[in-house]
Amino acid sequence: MADEDRDLPLINLEKISALVSFYKFPLILAVLGALLTVISFAILMKNTPRTPEIIFGEATASAETYGSVKVDIEGSVVNPGVYEFTKEDRVGDAISAAGGLTEQADLSWIEKNINRVAKLLDGGKIYIPKKGDSGNRNTEVRSQSTESSLGAATGLININSATQAELESLPGVGPATAGKIIEARPYQTLEELKTKKAVGNALYDKIVEKLTI
Repeated sequence: MADEDRDLPLINLEKISALVSFYKFPLILAVLGALLTVISFAILMKNTPRTPEIIFGEATASAETYGSVKVDIEGSVVNPGVYEFTKEDRVGDAISAAGGLTEQADLSWIEKNINRVAKLLDGGKIYIPKKGDSGNRNTEVRSQSTESSLGAATGLININSATQAELESLPGVGPATAGKIIEARPYQTLEELKTKKAVGNALYDKIVEKLTI
């Protein structure tokens, strides 16, 4: 009985050896398949681009910096109307958004009165006159009123259209101040006379009732 027990391991080893020999090629293929899978996964992970982190703090700051403003663009532009812009947009951007100038636009007046790099203000208005519009108005004013102003019907001076002489007719406004007012055009509100530093607070309070846009 003891001799039979000593033969059992040999019999088991023979069976295992026979099984390995029989399944040798399938086992080799399985090992190779596993290795190829690992290598392929490693290459895939290496070549996959990483998704950049989204920083919400910067997006919030950007939204605050570039808030929207609405501006009314009328007159000699292709598509007049109300448009929405960012606070960093300029008058030139507003004109482009409205389709640009029409053939009837008074280019000479625009060159003298429109500052295309001025920033837009919420609730502002930009009016582009057509050819002969501003010129005829000036002629009519000078012939009908001893007080030359572009707001003759109301007795007010339009700070976007008035000439140097017309601005100098205002109390306390000399050649230098009139020049500053013209250089800072266009204005979308009367208060821009102060914010653009064309006039001081005291002079503004003195002439504001005589002005219009």
